[in-house]
Parts: sequence; C-alpha cells; structure tokens
Amino acid sequence: MKKQVLYQNTLLVYHAYGSGTPLVLLHGFGETNSIWKNQTAYLSNHCKLIIPDLPGSGKSELSGIIDKNLDVGMLAEAVFSILRNENIDQCIMLGHSIGSYITLAFAGKYPEKLKAFGFVHSTAFGDSDAKKQDRSKGIEAINLNGSYACLKNMLPGLFADDFKEKNRAVIDIPIEEGRHFRKTSLQQYYYAMMQRPESTGVLNNSKLPVLFVIGTEDRAAPSGELLKEVHLPEIAYIHIMPGMAHMSMLEAPEKLNDLLKNFINAFD
Repeated sequence: MKKQVLYQNTLLVYHAYGSGTPLVLLHGFGETNSIWKNQTAYLSNHCKLIIPDLPGSGKSELSGIIDKNLDVGMLAEAVFSILRNENIDQCIMLGHSIGSYITLAFAGKYPEKLKAFGFVHSTAFGDSDAKKQDRSKGIEAINLNGSYACLKNMLPGLFADDFKEKNRAVIDIPIEEGRHFRKTSLQQYYYAMMQRPESTGVLNNSKLPVLFVIGTEDRAAPSGELLKEVHLPEIAYIHIMPGMAHMSMLEAPEKLNDLLKNFINAFD
C-alpha cells in the first residue's frame, strides 16, 4: 500500500505491506523503492515491510529538508518520521549503499528503536580522499550532463560482469528510472556520502545484531574492505555471496530473499 507523511513540510512517500516484525528497507544512491521489487511480495509474507522513497528519490520530495547541504543524519530523521507515522516502536533496518549510511546514522541516534540492523553491500568506513574526489567529479558531471547520463554511466559498473552480459534488460530498468531524478537530488546525495562521518564506532559499541551481505565481485563495496569491519559488532551475521557484485537484489533475488527471511525470523 502506498502511503505518505509530511516531514518538515516535505512529502515523503513509502510503501507498507504485510504484518509482523517491522522490516525497513532503504534503497541506495540513484535508486527508488522499486529496487526492492523482487523482495516485496516474498518478504511481505514474513514481516511488516516498510520501503520508502528516500527524500528526493521516486515520489518523495527533498526541498523542505535541507538549507544548504544534505547529510545522512537528516535522512535518518526523515526515516524516523515514517516509523512514527506507522506507530512502529522497534524495527529491523537494512540499507543498500547510501541506505546503509542512513541506517548507521539511525542506529547511532536511536538504537532503542532497532531490533537489528545491517548492510546490503555497504560499509561503515568513511570515504577515502580518492573516493571523495570521485564523488566531487560526479557532482560536476551531473551539472554538465544531467542525472540520466550520470546513472547510465555508473549503474552498469555495479553489476557482476557475467550478469551484465546476460541480463542487459534487467540493468536497463534502474537506468531508465534515472530519467526522473533531478540534478539537485543526486548532487545532494553525492555530497551526503562524501561528508558522512566514519561510523565504525557505531558498530563497535552496538549490542544489536548486525547483518553483513557481501558480494565477492563488488567493486563499489569491495569484500576485502568489508571483511575488515565484520568483527566490530558484538553479534554479526556474515553472508558472502560468490559471484555477486553490488546489486544482489536484482542479480540473485531468490538467494537474497531467503537470506533476509532467515535474518528476520531470528528476531520474531
């Protein structure tokens, strides 16, 4: 069911399905809630599923939330407004890409609102100087060429090479959705990622179970880097997906669905 809430005079749109343990799925950079389309029907049979369009993505607005530059703390507060609207006291929160950075910001501020949280191909480490330079170049490229051209160039690199060769039509779907992104939204998300704080302390201090989904072919969140942080939480669920890159929700939806269902069932 499509729902909406006003946060700081900004319309946020989200979808709610099913019943039971609340699970919030946060999409990544240049994506909308539809990136989880292969998970929706399956997981809604096992939990109360909440999938937002993050501010500035899909049907959700952005303008009222920011004064100058966006940060992941602002986005975490926007997600919190959705939980309040649904009268959810505690949930499991999982994020993909920047969705994980938002999840970490939420976990740092509202740990009592979480039963567990986790990463779907993402990290708690801050950006390296080289990564910040890449994001700055991305901001400039969007300014010159627009959002669609940026996503058309970026998104194929998030998939494993073998998958790309055989499933071009699957990759084209999120690329085409990029036509609807405003320049300002993607630029603000680049800025938020670039300026996000080092968050390994959240993991190190957490008593909550933390899920790590790691793809061996992921160039955006390399497995070697992610494995350096899995020891930080007191309780860690570590799932390495051979042959997968950054987009297992599209590359291997059945495997990811089973993995997420088992994680949810651990906290019923």
